[in-house]
Amino acid sequence: MSDKKPGLPPLKYVLSIVAFAIILFWAISNYSTLWNALMWLIGLFEPFIVGLCIAFVINTLLIPLEKLWLKIFKKAKKPRHGLKRAVCLTLSVIIVFGLIFAVLFMLLPEIKKTTTSFVNMLPSYMTELSDWWNSARSLLDDYNINLPEFSTGSIDWNGFVETVKDFLFSNSNTLIGSTVNITTGIFSSIFNIVLSFAFSIYILAQKESLGRQVRALMSAILPEKAYESANALCSLTYASFSKFVTGQCIEAVIIGFLCFIGMLIFQMPFASVISVLVGFTALIPIFGAFIGTAIGAFLILLVDPLTAIWFVIFIIVLQQFEGNVIYPKVVGKTVGLPGIWVILAVTVGGNAFGLPGMLCAVPLSSVVYTLLRQFVINRRAKKSSLEQAA
Repeated sequence: MSDKKPGLPPLKYVLSIVAFAIILFWAISNYSTLWNALMWLIGLFEPFIVGLCIAFVINTLLIPLEKLWLKIFKKAKKPRHGLKRAVCLTLSVIIVFGLIFAVLFMLLPEIKKTTTSFVNMLPSYMTELSDWWNSARSLLDDYNINLPEFSTGSIDWNGFVETVKDFLFSNSNTLIGSTVNITTGIFSSIFNIVLSFAFSIYILAQKESLGRQVRALMSAILPEKAYESANALCSLTYASFSKFVTGQCIEAVIIGFLCFIGMLIFQMPFASVISVLVGFTALIPIFGAFIGTAIGAFLILLVDPLTAIWFVIFIIVLQQFEGNVIYPKVVGKTVGLPGIWVILAVTVGGNAFGLPGMLCAVPLSSVVYTLLRQFVINRRAKKSSLEQAA
């Protein structure tokens, strides 16, 4: 055996560690500056990031439509491959945005109708409230508790109108400035949405070519082994996100159907509209259905306040069942992630990054879980082979 002691690490290795330590110390010391710079950079590329997300969602529908196209024209003399992408992409866009507009067109007329009905019934509501208040005053007078008098006639509507006018005139400059800012923000948002949509269409139309370009760039920059690892990681990430979107859609249909059945059983109004809305907002993991619940409760509140309370209780129970039983089983099984880790990923992702964190936490956790599981399997196999060799 050689008595030669290992030498000092190379200077390049030491300098790399020192440089990394300095950069890490600076990043921790200037966390807020670094975070603001990152947010500015994300805001700068926001239309393109949103476009990538739109393209990814549409692509999950585009792929099966293109497979169906190939099956239909498989035995045809002219397969029409040139039309495949254009026709299937158009159908995918129509289906995705058609579902969104269908939900809106179902919901908006009901909101308008119930709001109009509420306004028409407001005088009778006020009369009932006044009678109830006076009854309560009479009851509490016996216990020497005096409540202020309330009646519909005691409301000074003219004074209320004058107060509103004074407020508008005194804050006219602020209101005009706010209106300009809101209008500018609306037009900016519309422009960003149109730009994101156009970018997503371009990505989907040229996805094979863009994929080849990205792989060629990675191959040119990275060593061969690193390129293979990065390519495998990208494929795993894409598969996890695709399965996650599929699982979310299945879960949304299930909770929407259960909501519809429950509302029919309890004879609640607007069963079809609210169920579609609850299912649609359930695309947001775990907590999305509460958004539909708020709007649904508002609709029912304008018709029957007591039923609205029972509706909220029903949705809370349904959401607990869905979040702890259905969602981990459906989405967890789809992405290959155990149910407990699905709940943990959504909770941590939501607390850390809000809605984007909820949407990305499950597929990213699935990627990490798969890599760790493969690492453990490889390490155990290597350890077992070494033990057998010894």
